[in-house]
Amino acid sequence: MSQSSTKLQENGHPADREADPEVVPKARRRTFTAAYKQRILREADGCNKRGRVGALLRREGLYSSHLTNWRRERDANRLSDSSERRRGRKPQQSAAEKESARLRRENARLRKQLEQANLIISAQKKLAQALEQTLDQKDEKER
Repeated sequence: MSQSSTKLQENGHPADREADPEVVPKARRRTFTAAYKQRILREADGCNKRGRVGALLRREGLYSSHLTNWRRERDANRLSDSSERRRGRKPQQSAAEKESARLRRENARLRKQLEQANLIISAQKKLAQALEQTLDQKDEKER
């Protein structure tokens, strides 16, 4: 399939071509504008006769799951341009937030070191007590 500059309809389908049955190696995800979603939802809500919604979906090349998801977004007032929901890296942290995160990590590291040191000290105490007992027993036997 050659990639010539073809004119696309609003729904992402080629305008002056029939459907091409060839499967492309890398599928491209379709994106829909908020205005397009709202227009389709208005049309779907206006379909009052049996089979009209199916005809609308076939005409636009959509699935019923598109309508379901778009209705949920509309009901939650999230049906708008994607500028509100940005993908990718999160905004940079302020200097105070960075310092707070660094101090939390350092605090956790130091707490872990302290716990390890306490374990070592308690083990050394037990070892010293055990050695004292064995030394005391040796001293008693030598006498």
